[in-house]
Amino acid sequence: MIKIVLITGISGSGKSVALRLLEDAGYICVDNLPVRFLHDFISTAREDNLQRVAIAIDARSPGDLDELPGVITSLRSQGTTSFKVIFLDANDHTLLQRYAESRRRHPLADRLQQEGRSLSLQECIDIERDMLAPLRDQEHVIDTSGLTPGQLRAWMRDLIQADRAPVLLTFESFAYKRGVPGDADLVFDVRCLPNPHYDRTLRPLTGRDEPVAEWLSQFGSVEAMIEDIGSFIRRWLPLYVQDTRSYLTVAIGCTGGQHRSVYVTEQLAKRFADHAPLLVRHRNQPPTPQP
Repeated sequence: MIKIVLITGISGSGKSVALRLLEDAGYICVDNLPVRFLHDFISTAREDNLQRVAIAIDARSPGDLDELPGVITSLRSQGTTSFKVIFLDANDHTLLQRYAESRRRHPLADRLQQEGRSLSLQECIDIERDMLAPLRDQEHVIDTSGLTPGQLRAWMRDLIQADRAPVLLTFESFAYKRGVPGDADLVFDVRCLPNPHYDRTLRPLTGRDEPVAEWLSQFGSVEAMIEDIGSFIRRWLPLYVQDTRSYLTVAIGCTGGQHRSVYVTEQLAKRFADHAPLLVRHRNQPPTPQP
């Protein structure tokens, strides 16, 4: 069965980085494919016995972007392909900053006008969000706000290696001081727990380090929080499966995203080790080096 990964999302959210990672992973990659050619391209890929194909489609595709959800549904109904759609997103502040750094124009800037004037960058972003909203609501979302290219590559690598299952369960730690990640389905706040930050010996460490784990495990409130979150997910996960959902992202937040949220995320992942596929992400930690 041919494996197909479709990369879409908001311009400036990291699609080029994601596509290059897929190319390095052995995928045949096509960027900016018009939607009307998607069926023919996949048919040709089958005839040529290609095993892995990645396609990027976004607001640069003229005219027929609104047809993409229907085309995706049609391709999935055929049952002859493994079809994964990844939607990359970022908040407006991050997008504006990236465009300022790259000095590139938004792909809609030259195509859209209002009352004889060119649209501002913010107006282009708003219009693009409306155009892509139907896709964002039904596919797996990665919020790249605050992520380095290395982190995004690591997350993409984990995602494409995960086998298909009723629900891909992801536990993700984050820092409230940097905002709640937009890809979260469920959000839990652990800022009420004891904070290792105030211990000078623990401050430079993370929730993955044994001294921090031992320090946090001594508090009954920490264990109770982990137990309550775990019980909640155990109870409601079957209903998410029945809802034909393919992905569920559980975000755990503390102030700096370094100690408490990381520890709780790791402990929850251990409790759900029987669920496959399972991913663990730390938004404010460096990615694990690849061998």
